[in-house]
Amino acid sequence: MNGCVTPRRSARRRSHTPNTDRTTRPPRCAGRSNPRPARACSTSAPGPARPSATLVALGAEVIAVEPDPGMPAELRRSLPDVRALPGSAEAIPLPDASVDAVLAGNSMHWFDMAVAGPEIARVLAPNGVLAGLWNLMDDRVDWVSGLARVSGSAAVGPRDTPVAWRAETSGTHLPGTGVAARFGSPEQAEFPHGQRRTADSLVATIATRAGVLVMPDRERDVTLGRIRAFLASRPETARGEFTLPMLIGVLRVRRL
Repeated sequence: MNGCVTPRRSARRRSHTPNTDRTTRPPRCAGRSNPRPARACSTSAPGPARPSATLVALGAEVIAVEPDPGMPAELRRSLPDVRALPGSAEAIPLPDASVDAVLAGNSMHWFDMAVAGPEIARVLAPNGVLAGLWNLMDDRVDWVSGLARVSGSAAVGPRDTPVAWRAETSGTHLPGTGVAARFGSPEQAEFPHGQRRTADSLVATIATRAGVLVMPDRERDVTLGRIRAFLASRPETARGEFTLPMLIGVLRVRRL
């Protein structure tokens, strides 16, 4: 089985520290993305190591495509059998019809689909699958809902919670006006899981979100301080490790 992992094109200022990685996904969610992948291409941020590891565990041969020049070496260290190539969703260095699935982890909303759509369709085999995956904080849990409110929309946005992610992502596979669609109707599903966290590690992860990274320094410090104070005030998160309730949101479309 072959797979390809390709992140978004634009430069990222996110941390690549394993403790702040947001891309952990339960294996059955990857199975939903493509139930029996023979050849797959996935796009992910920050870096393709976690999605690649899941695909390898499912028996896929993975090709990782990564625009960050530092990430292929990191991937080779953690997954030496995975082929890593420079590229992006808009420029995938693979032949026509060479993969059965393209997976985009926390990154598909960044793609220029007027360019990436035709490019992804080009490398997909007939009836191949494009799947976007998003890590969601389960704000149906009371303290998580409070965390989302305290964090603000720059830190925890509509794509980050199950209440809004379906509407926010339902059209991410579509190109701009005047460009022919390359994929069929989307299917969406959610898969529960959890991440073991401490208050410090959770704040560190939130600090790597794009909306927080672009804040002025003082605003960022105030926002992160407010989040730390909230976590310290809650019995679920005030001491030691806790489980952050999460969902994986999956959008799946097939090549026309």
